[in-house]
Amino acid sequence: MTSTAVSIPMPAVPRRRRTPAQIADAMPIAGPKKVLLAAPRGYCAGVDRAVIAVEKALEHYGPPVYVRKQIVHNVHVVSSLEAKGAVFVEENEEVPEGALVVFSAHGVSPAVIASAADRGLRTIDATCPLVTKVHREAVRFAKDDFDILLIGHEGHEEVEGTAGEAPEHIQIVNGPHEVDDVKVRDPEKVIWLSQTTLSVDETMETVRLLKERFPTLQDPPSDDICYATTNRQVAIKNISPRADLVLVVGSANSSNSVRLVEVALEYGAKNSYRVDFANEVDESWFEGVATVGVTSGASVPEILVQDVLRLLADYGYADVEEIVTAEEDLLFSLPKELRATLKAAGDTSRGLGGRGTRPAS
Repeated sequence: MTSTAVSIPMPAVPRRRRTPAQIADAMPIAGPKKVLLAAPRGYCAGVDRAVIAVEKALEHYGPPVYVRKQIVHNVHVVSSLEAKGAVFVEENEEVPEGALVVFSAHGVSPAVIASAADRGLRTIDATCPLVTKVHREAVRFAKDDFDILLIGHEGHEEVEGTAGEAPEHIQIVNGPHEVDDVKVRDPEKVIWLSQTTLSVDETMETVRLLKERFPTLQDPPSDDICYATTNRQVAIKNISPRADLVLVVGSANSSNSVRLVEVALEYGAKNSYRVDFANEVDESWFEGVATVGVTSGASVPEILVQDVLRLLADYGYADVEEIVTAEEDLLFSLPKELRATLKAAGDTSRGLGGRGTRPAS
């Protein structure tokens, strides 16, 4: 049996040869230094639900609790859960027969569910409800014999899970550059769906090009790109024209975090970088920088953002203005398999975080 080993990172202490004061003095800026802090940022309801599901499973069943793939795409979250007794694996075959396995927030295909049943595994499905919605759309339109164009990144766990619902009806479109290669059986029976964590602008450009080829292409019944992805992109679009530098806290395999860097650059930031931890910030990035934008992906705990803000304060960027473009208050119930256990144990804490969306007043 093997597991995905993720070492616990060192505390986020900046690595630098000079003191913060020396660095700040060496980079004189005409005018005050300032931070524009994006809101919303960080954890979404689906991420909170998934992380809490693993924590509650460890609390009530005891370790080890196996998790197929990374529960969410964040190295800090994964390593923290490993320290509590979670064991991350790539496939069900690595889980001992009869053991407990949690499916990640990104969702799984019916084949994965079937393989778990074949091994007698006890399962907790922590798939984000917004991903589940896309799965149900795929099943529905495949049943009606549509060709389904799934806009997303081939190889991403969410895309693999959705495509696995109806592989004979679904073809993946990685972006605008692949539109000319799409082939369908009947141009009158085509619908597009999407991965929930994509760039809104790039997705709509892909849709525009697809509709040029297939004028009767149907839209999904409701938006597939999730509220959290959309809100975080709107926030950074607002900040980027005013920022010399945008820092995005998030992991390299987090699609929505990577998109935030791209959106920041597209909407006017002079430079933008993604970091997992404050100690990855390079002092050379601050040369000539008066205003720093800060945000984080939907799987990033707020503690990591606060580490970056403390570092920025050391560099002289202590004036922080929070730019609020939406307020989020959505909560998702824990997975039904876990709710039954918690109810039987008299656990009413439910510890749910996560936020939905409504326009800021």
